[in-house]
Amino acid sequence: MATIKLDAKSPTGPIENRWEKHKFDLKLVNPANKRKFTIIVVGTGLAGGSAAASLAELGYNVKAFCIQDSPRRAHSIAAQGGINAAKNYQNDGDSIYRLFYDTVKGGDFRARESNVYRLAQVSTQIIDHCVAIGVPFAREYGGMLDNRSFGGAQVSRTFYARGQTGQQLLLGAYSSMMRQVQEKQVKLYHRREMLDLVLVDGVARGITVRNLTTGEIESHAGDAVVLATGGYGNVFFLSTNAKASNVTASWRCHKKGALFGNPCFTQIHPTCIPVSGDYQSKLTLMSESLRNDGRVWVPKNKGDQRPPSQIPDSERDYYLERIYPSFGNLVPRDVASRQAKFRVDEGRGVGTTGIAVYLDFRDAIQRLGKGVVAEKYGNLFQMYDKITGEDPYETPMRIYPAVHYTMGGLWVDYNLQSTVPGLHVLGEANFSDHGANRLGASALMQGLADGFFVIPYTIGHFLASTPLPKVDENHEAFRASKAEVTQRLSRLLGIKGGHTVDEFHRELGKLMWEYVGMSRTKEGLQKARGEIGKLRDRFWQEVRVAGEANFKNAELEKACRVADFLELGELMAQDAQERNESCGGHFREEYQTPENEAMRDDANYCHVAAWQYQQEGGRMQWTLHKEPLQFEYVKLSTRSYK
Repeated sequence: MATIKLDAKSPTGPIENRWEKHKFDLKLVNPANKRKFTIIVVGTGLAGGSAAASLAELGYNVKAFCIQDSPRRAHSIAAQGGINAAKNYQNDGDSIYRLFYDTVKGGDFRARESNVYRLAQVSTQIIDHCVAIGVPFAREYGGMLDNRSFGGAQVSRTFYARGQTGQQLLLGAYSSMMRQVQEKQVKLYHRREMLDLVLVDGVARGITVRNLTTGEIESHAGDAVVLATGGYGNVFFLSTNAKASNVTASWRCHKKGALFGNPCFTQIHPTCIPVSGDYQSKLTLMSESLRNDGRVWVPKNKGDQRPPSQIPDSERDYYLERIYPSFGNLVPRDVASRQAKFRVDEGRGVGTTGIAVYLDFRDAIQRLGKGVVAEKYGNLFQMYDKITGEDPYETPMRIYPAVHYTMGGLWVDYNLQSTVPGLHVLGEANFSDHGANRLGASALMQGLADGFFVIPYTIGHFLASTPLPKVDENHEAFRASKAEVTQRLSRLLGIKGGHTVDEFHRELGKLMWEYVGMSRTKEGLQKARGEIGKLRDRFWQEVRVAGEANFKNAELEKACRVADFLELGELMAQDAQERNESCGGHFREEYQTPENEAMRDDANYCHVAAWQYQQEGGRMQWTLHKEPLQFEYVKLSTRSYK
């Protein structure tokens, strides 16, 4: 096995100058030569759509691949509460440095300082650019853009469009991309799913995809590949992600040599509509912005089944305000999620299942008036009412944590390039900016930063620095990849077992939530690894995939994705077992303070865990590589929100 040396390519010097200096040091492709290069962009959400638009605007030829019937249906549309930027419009003490500081601290000191500072720097450009392309952010009476607060910050830096921020930002990026489609600089391929990465002489030169409408296996060649396919939260079966969200594109790249960084760092979002039945297929997020005006509480007495309106304030435990007086209900997501779990474990959960806490707007309505609350959150209240049949203006919302976002992803350097030359990874598909926990309203910020303001610079350096001989779809590497994908699909169709794909996915999800979920133990993780291995063996012997390969076949799509989830799940458990500390979204019960707070081990685990895949004797195994993390500007300290 070849030795891999992780070189983050992080610039040196004063942190505030690093990105500008790095951009100057990068090699350029002159405008006339850009038209000679073709760049493949997989995924058309915020990161992929903005990257495709920007690269095409520069003059590159772009092939963009969309798994949905339209890029407007990318999962970025589901983001609700807002996007962070250090504009300091409220004059309340915000700055680029404070956003950088809050993000490093919020990620529990497990992210690269250089990457995070760059993200904070370009955040201000994102807002200006989005306004210019027509994103209708909320505005104050005088016409200035409005802001609200989010978890992990004591300033108002979150720009928003009611509870539809992701949708409005996606439409902006989509419009920019479609302009380039009209200009014939972008060729858009709908309903395509990437099933393999094609390497030529060790460099990413193309992809193999399945046309989800016809079933045809297609090859597409280019000079570089940009992966922007989102996260892998659906490994838990129940999550806030769209059902089509999956890990397959990233996993195919991982198995071709791209290291996977911090796979166990999973974010559990504290404000989701609780599970209501055994056969529910997904969960619904309620925006973190609701915690600006909503107060989280449970009854002080165990087993109190009275309606919330009949429980007086003296018998309510506003536990986040009690435990964290400085931040109150706006503590980071991992902290709020664990505290909700603790209350339920104590027997003080609410609702018919007892697995929920209240998010109450009574005081906000009395203070601001129903009309003002409706202006801020009306569409979210309507969505909650439609799903639960309960009016949050009259009775508190019932919420409980659920899997939402994955901080782990393919390892990338400062240029967003993976360990496979030519493969660049953007947005949630990479690991780079959030450490062990993502602060709310930072996902949209990272996706647009990567697509609009980072990859247009860094990919040019790769193209200008790398010999790229002419390659097309007739190259042997493309034929071999196509044959490999076809064989894999045929194998799935040929098993003819007696159990559906969803049965296996649901069983995997239960194992993941129980042992690799909100809290973890050494014994539980060891058990999960063994049980997932057994489940994977059963899958390849007992699954039944109906239909044929060469037609539209949703069951075959799901089977491919679940097969990859069954492998990823084992790696997540191994990574969590290897990290003998608690940090951010990774909470090991053995490593906590007497107050049930996460206990980091900086002496042994202040690093990125980057895993290399290999096949030995017909069995999978992974080798761990470590990228040490250095903190010059935000000194390592115990994270406190009290």
